[in-house]
Formats: sequence, C-alpha cells, structure tokens
Amino acid sequence: MYLDTKKKEEIFAKHGKDAKDTGSAEGQIALFSYRIAHLTEHLKENRKDFGTQRALQLLVGKRRSLLDYLKNKDIERYRAIVKELGLRR
Repeated sequence: MYLDTKKKEEIFAKHGKDAKDTGSAEGQIALFSYRIAHLTEHLKENRKDFGTQRALQLLVGKRRSLLDYLKNKDIERYRAIVKELGLRR
C-alpha cells in the first residue's frame, strides 16, 4: 500500500507539531499533497480511470479549502506551508 501508518506519521511529524498531530491544517495539507501526487502519477498511466479522476478532484478541492482557511486565519503559516510543499498559488 502506498500510504501506510509509518508514512502518515512521517508526514505529520515533518509538517505538524509531532507525529500524532493529525488535526493541524499544515499536516492535512501535506497529506493531501502526497495523495494528490500519487493519484496524478496513477492517472498518467490510466487515463480512463474516471473514479480516480473524481477522487483526485475532490482531494484538490479539500486541499484548496484548507489552504483558504489557513490563508484567512494566519497568513504566515499559509506562506510557510506553500513554500515548503512547493505549491503554485
């Protein structure tokens, strides 16, 4: 499986306060970015997989709404996570 518990803890430890901080906006955005990258690679090989395409669109929307929330709440945290993940916004 591409996303096991160890990988999630690693993502949350890097972008959140600690490995158990799964609720922070930064940790969730990082997790969504990892999943989006994985699904994008899958769709490059399987162009007609429309279920995965829909899942990818939903994930992008969730990440966008979290980024908007973070932008309105704390602009410095928003700028830091966008720079760290290399997102185009």
